[in-house]
Amino acid sequence: MASLRCAHLIFQKNVFSVRTFRISQRTLWTLSRRGWVARLGAWRDLPGVRPCSSDSSKPRQHSLAEELLASKVTQGQDSQEGHGEQSSEKTQQEREKTYRTLKYSFIAFGAMMTSMGGFLIWSWGGPNVDQDGNIIPDEFSNMNLPMQYLCRTWKGMHEVNKMIQEPSREKLLPDPLKEPYIQPPYTLVMELRDVLVHPEWTYETGWRFKKRPGVEFLLHHCAPPLFEIVIYTNEQGFTAFPLIDHLDPNNYIWYRLFKDSTRYVDGKHIKDLNCLNRDLNKVIFVDWDSDAVSTPPNHLKIKRWDGNMEDQSLLDLGFMLRTIAESEVSDVREVLNYYRTFDDPLAAFRENQRKAHEQELVLSQKAEEERQQRTFASSWTPSFLRRR
Repeated sequence: MASLRCAHLIFQKNVFSVRTFRISQRTLWTLSRRGWVARLGAWRDLPGVRPCSSDSSKPRQHSLAEELLASKVTQGQDSQEGHGEQSSEKTQQEREKTYRTLKYSFIAFGAMMTSMGGFLIWSWGGPNVDQDGNIIPDEFSNMNLPMQYLCRTWKGMHEVNKMIQEPSREKLLPDPLKEPYIQPPYTLVMELRDVLVHPEWTYETGWRFKKRPGVEFLLHHCAPPLFEIVIYTNEQGFTAFPLIDHLDPNNYIWYRLFKDSTRYVDGKHIKDLNCLNRDLNKVIFVDWDSDAVSTPPNHLKIKRWDGNMEDQSLLDLGFMLRTIAESEVSDVREVLNYYRTFDDPLAAFRENQRKAHEQELVLSQKAEEERQQRTFASSWTPSFLRRR
């Protein structure tokens, strides 16, 4: 009996039935404004949940709280719609203003470039005149007038480009001195930046140039009559000229060549030694940059100075250059080619000097021993063999 009673209770309709909830349209709309749409979306599809229609046979009276909530939601929606319209209007106005500004800027730029081009053609394209104002004929005089101006302008632009890329003159140095003046047999060409000086910036001093230790020693040991010293640098003249005056109060440096004397190739200023007007067999170029010279056989590469005041490289360089000059080498490129095989030519020269000094000591000791042996043998010579 108990089991039959339980089965009767289980299969009753009200156990597995789903209650039907009636939710008004206004309540659903209010909840949707508060972010409940995603939650109620699935509930509305359930078989027992359905919204109440507005034409229900039993109209429901809304409470005061529901009416206040609905009015607040309506006001918020109206304010958001008004704010959205104002922001879109403002954005459109800003876009139009930006477009007008950009358009007028392009027009002004085009007018400026047109004016500059016209002035350039008028100033460069005109024919040359003599002192009396008469036109000097050239290769463009037989053309019509517009072509004359255009061709002369193109020629002038080409000359300016050539002036920027090539050295300012064909012979950077004057001809060698003739007798009775003394012309040094060798020419020493050096870069200024990071060879003799190094730029440095600090909060206390700002930009300044530090002088490398041993500059005075190098200039004094390589001064005429051994070397003709030339500074050939990428710096501008107004920057390098006072530096050289400060480095060389004794005027050991004969000539100074700046950026206008370099050749501009592939975005880099190259020192063209072929324009020095000197025999390259006697020219030594000292720099830390391997790509800074047009003739690598004449290049003696040293380490770049980073401002370390304990550096002694210029002392070794002075000894090396003086040794080359005093040895009267006929072609310095042979010596430079030998030292180019080392990572540090100055260290290699220092090691060679040490070995040469050791050999010299050995030879001098042998000579002293031979001299002492000859002295000892002559002291024991029999008296009858000596001259009377």
